[in-house]
Amino acid sequence: MWGEAARRLGVVLVAAPLALFSAILFADGLPGAGAVAVGATASQRPAKLVTANFARCIGARRITCVVDGDTIWLEGTKIRIADIDAPEISRPACEAERIAGERATARLTRWLNEGAFEVLPNPDGRDADRYGRKLRVLSRDGSSAVDALVAEGVAGKWGGARVRWC
Repeated sequence: MWGEAARRLGVVLVAAPLALFSAILFADGLPGAGAVAVGATASQRPAKLVTANFARCIGARRITCVVDGDTIWLEGTKIRIADIDAPEISRPACEAERIAGERATARLTRWLNEGAFEVLPNPDGRDADRYGRKLRVLSRDGSSAVDALVAEGVAGKWGGARVRWC
């Protein structure tokens, strides 16, 4: 009687953790089932969901920070937001552009820190710009970071009417 009960308990003690492990492992499908094939284009790559604490980039060491209204560093990668035209702060054409650039930088920083967002491939297919920055679109709940900056008048949409800051 005790021997039979012990054998049944042993089966449960082995099977239960194995079942739990399997449920966790396969919860999102088979491992690698969502993997992108080698050589996949940027538009075929899955979006990356990001939650991080962003501050203004200061000094030479840049890991996760905001350079200006259209450029960030994310986990050591320099990213140029693909769908924005923001005013310059490093070499502005006039004082009004520098002020607008500071406002754009502050607004982008707030947007980045408001919660998780997706890092999406550049819709035109280019992976990087001529300076080596990765071209990406940042989106939260279907709305681009650019939408927030354009709504406040501190940036324009890339490819749209050119904003004159001076």
